[in-house]
Amino acid sequence: MKKHHDYVHDASFLLPYTEKIFSVCGSQFVINSIYYLYKQFRKGVKIISLSNRQKRIAEIVRLEGPITGEHIAERLSVTRAALRSDLAILVMGGILDARPKVGYFYTGKNTLGMLMEEISGICVKDLQSVPVAISQEKSAYEAVVTMFLEDVGTIFVVDEAGLLAGVVSRKDLLKAAINNADLHDIPVVMVMTPLSKIIVAHPEESVAAAARKVIDNEIDSLPVVRTVDDGKRSYEVVGRITKTNFTRLLVDLAEGKGGNYHK
Repeated sequence: MKKHHDYVHDASFLLPYTEKIFSVCGSQFVINSIYYLYKQFRKGVKIISLSNRQKRIAEIVRLEGPITGEHIAERLSVTRAALRSDLAILVMGGILDARPKVGYFYTGKNTLGMLMEEISGICVKDLQSVPVAISQEKSAYEAVVTMFLEDVGTIFVVDEAGLLAGVVSRKDLLKAAINNADLHDIPVVMVMTPLSKIIVAHPEESVAAAARKVIDNEIDSLPVVRTVDDGKRSYEVVGRITKTNFTRLLVDLAEGKGGNYHK
């Protein structure tokens, strides 16, 4: 009978179809996937921990295979003998396979384990986007214009000191417009979600923990903040993390670009 971790590894066949899955299932599937992978990692699901060179070898073979050991060594500027142990680990782990007179080719059987390991080491600060903010003195109409020009779904409202005061979303502005109110005359503070009800993320927090907050609170994005005064919940906005960020992360990891998040 298969154990739980066997099923997790068997699911790696889905990775080549990741982008298609996202287009069908939507961003909520992406966020759930990130959190699921992180939970499996924390539970101790059996994975192979690879060195940076072994990850590079796997990526070279994935993109260029079948490829001989000599050509892999040339790409890495090392000798064939220096790669012998690395290639053996990758083959024994089921990530690569080898055939005489053909070379090494990619199987990806343990790709999900590698993906889990990558996600566990990525923080919010590695993934966050530039925040879009508006002064609390502005009108709801100006918030609409800013949202349109910046092409975002959520704007952060800040006070005179530049600290987070609230969040305004498309839904908030739509509610105000439905009430037949003139958005020019409505202060943005009248339609925003106040600070007391805002869920925030911190730069050093794991992306999986941020994904959990998005799932539990059924929201589209989180402000990434630096705490100024914890007792008063005073925050400086330093970034934002959205469902689009999570989608981009999982697509990049599936395409072998996880190193971009560990600079």
